Formats: sequence, C-alpha cells, structure tokens
Amino acid sequence: MPGYRLMFNLAAGLLIIPPLYLLYSIGGNPVWAWYGIWAWIMNGIAVAALLGFIYSLRFYDGSEFLGIRQLRDQERRVEDQERFRLSPLHRCVRHPWYFLGLLLIWTRDMPPAMLLTAVLATLYFIVGSWLEERKLMVYHGQVYKAYRRQVPALLPRPWRCLDREDARRLLQAPDAF
Repeated sequence: MPGYRLMFNLAAGLLIIPPLYLLYSIGGNPVWAWYGIWAWIMNGIAVAALLGFIYSLRFYDGSEFLGIRQLRDQERRVEDQERFRLSPLHRCVRHPWYFLGLLLIWTRDMPPAMLLTAVLATLYFIVGSWLEERKLMVYHGQVYKAYRRQVPALLPRPWRCLDREDARRLLQAPDAF
C-alpha cells in the first residue's frame, strides 16, 4: 500500500505517452480552428489556465499527491492524510485542476483526433469528479457536503463563490478535520 499512489502516477505518466503521440501524429484538417482575435483570446485563456495550475501548486502537498510521502512514511491507510482545506481556487470551483484542464483542452484548434480526445477527456473529468466527490464525502463528512451545496463542481459561477469569511466559517465547522 505505501507505494500504490507513486506506482499509479508513474504508470499513468508512462501510459499517456502513446495516446499523446498518436493524437499529435495523426493530424488532419481541423473540425474547427480559432482565427484572428479569437485565436488571441483562446491562447490567452490557455496561458491563464497554465498560470492557474502553477499558482494552485502552492496549495497542495505535492509529496502526498505524487505518493512520495506515503512511501517514505510507509503509510498503510487508503484515505488522504490531509485535512479538509480550501485554496482560493477551491472557493469558486470544487475541482480547479479539472476546470483548468477543460480550459486548456477546449481552447485548442480541433482536428478530428483532438476533438475525440477533448470529448473523452471531458467525460473522464465528469466521471472522475463524481467518483472523487463520493470519496471526499466519506473522508470529510458533513463539512464536504455543505461545501458541495455552496460551490459548483467543474464550472465556476461567480455568484456561487465563497468569500474568505464563508470559507473560514466552513473550515471551523466541528467535523472539518
């Protein structure tokens, strides 16, 4: 068990290489492409998404995410070891990395292979977020259920973002840890 997450991440990293190679080697005429001002806007959104990923890294325990800490500490428990917390991005969307990934995917030109990949990746993010939500509700209980009621899963809506005070109150709930 201590090496499970690290091995999973290594396998996933290696197994993504062949599909990416095929995706970019197949090519083809775009089903749609961004031109003119729209190309600038979409590339700007993609750069913002990349910067969002970089910004968000400071709010995650990278060694736990990768599985290094579990291996180092010989952790045998399956559940996440971190307590429930909310980064600034998590105050607007429950799965910020999935949202940023969707931005990156859907702002690109779409040859047929990329369009198929975009659709399948979107389905993966939807199903993956649903499965992750089930796990997080088990691990974090009522506080996660309350958070779920207040913040959207994949697509942020400004009127449903938590302000700092709302996030602080939620994290001070008795079962937030």
